[in-house]
Amino acid sequence: MSHHDLQHVIEAADKAIMAEDFDSLMAFYDEQATLVIRPGLNASGKEQIRNAFLAIANHFNHSLRISQDRMVVIEGADMALVLAEAALDAAGLDGEPISLKRRATYVFRKDVGGRWLCTIDNSYGTDLLEAR
Repeated sequence: MSHHDLQHVIEAADKAIMAEDFDSLMAFYDEQATLVIRPGLNASGKEQIRNAFLAIANHFNHSLRISQDRMVVIEGADMALVLAEAALDAAGLDGEPISLKRRATYVFRKDVGGRWLCTIDNSYGTDLLEAR
């Protein structure tokens, strides 16, 4: 199966996160996007999302490594649902290694120029159901 354009978009966004290039990262988000920071806490809009990524970088001691191991893209009506197995590796503030696997869900919208923009960034995926 060939790669969907969104796989490349997400890989580029992950590289921007790991480089802590949050100005470039904001180009991947819709103006009214929402980022799930943790269950029960969301950031909405580019300013809040950018600030959240700054805090996340600090939380992971500026060592966050992200990859999407598996991905399924379901596209319809200029929208796409992306289901991904995200792998996160980092050092905690105490220096101890952290390794997480999450089944993430992302929602993208294609703008009038044909560019995919993230509208919902939920690295917790359906685990949010368990947090309620």
